[in-house]
Amino acid sequence: MATNTRSLDYLDAFQRIIRLEKDGTFKLNLDYFRHHREGVSMSWEEGAPVVGPLWSAEWERLLGPARKPGDEITPRHQAIAASLQAVFEEAYLDLLLHLAEETGLRRLCLAGGCAMNSVANGKILDQTPFQEVYIQSAAGDAGTAIGAAFSVWHERLGHPRSFVMDHSYWGPQFSNDDIRGVLGSRREGITITELHDEEELCRRTAQAIADGKVVGWFQGRMEWGPRALGNRSILADPRRPEMKDILNERIKRREPFRPFAPSILVEAVGDYFEQRYPDPFMLKVYQIKKEKRSVIPAVTHVDGSGRLQTVDRGANPLYWRLIKTFESLTGVPVVLNTSFNENEPIVRTPSEAMDCFLRTQMDVLVLGNFFIER
Repeated sequence: MATNTRSLDYLDAFQRIIRLEKDGTFKLNLDYFRHHREGVSMSWEEGAPVVGPLWSAEWERLLGPARKPGDEITPRHQAIAASLQAVFEEAYLDLLLHLAEETGLRRLCLAGGCAMNSVANGKILDQTPFQEVYIQSAAGDAGTAIGAAFSVWHERLGHPRSFVMDHSYWGPQFSNDDIRGVLGSRREGITITELHDEEELCRRTAQAIADGKVVGWFQGRMEWGPRALGNRSILADPRRPEMKDILNERIKRREPFRPFAPSILVEAVGDYFEQRYPDPFMLKVYQIKKEKRSVIPAVTHVDGSGRLQTVDRGANPLYWRLIKTFESLTGVPVVLNTSFNENEPIVRTPSEAMDCFLRTQMDVLVLGNFFIER
């Protein structure tokens, strides 16, 4: 949620809860929490942990009653979310400013849950001295293990630097024979065309997107991390402002405020975004140039920004070629990209992709070399 488009009525309240220190760190006012006094209750329902509230009664006196699952999201809830984001950004950037001053370094690598905050990440280059920012695709808490492993590999064991993680395609992949086996008994009501020519596969897919169809795109190795980055994606035309509502109504079935991402050719970033620094992992939000917001309205946030994924030909040649083909048809080097799922984990196998395609109102599924239409 963009902090400058919603009321920040609760900014003062959160500043009572979170206090910034002079050294770039912060402290929590524990009057608003209960974990340090009472512990946290946890129960197990159907194999999933249910954690009790972490906040105290003081928290609800300050911010109002907690919203229950399924309740309407009101302007109060929106103001609370926007205010919390603003305070988070203040603490996050303040910490980075102190880090830059203390170390004198201008290259930054981030991981941990806070590193998934793409709105804050998109402000680092503009609001701190850092000139390069690297955040890999699985940069949640579990992703910090990569840094620990490389620290041992390079610093303790003395191995030279060689590996560069410039893409996220480390998951399972499936051959066209695997896919053919899945399709064998599932042909009712659909048309299946096997296309051995990559150019024809991209041309037909790009044309379907340009025609306003919703396309499931299942190719190569699955992405590592929470973002679909062009191998387990649902793709659509970013030029159509109604496409956000179409996707939410027909497939995603999620809150209307949740945005969709622009996948853009890396060489075109400066033409569409105010910041031209690449991000292959969809972890930074940049402002879209004013003259381009009406060109790609389906991926433009209410504040004129977009959470982009830059697509490099070397990292994902097939996805790059698809977007390049779409550009040749429309003049726009961008496609709308969202994860291939319907309120479930991202699909992993051809069978899961077919299940999602058949139970939703997706128009086309491109499963390896197979172009599938209803």
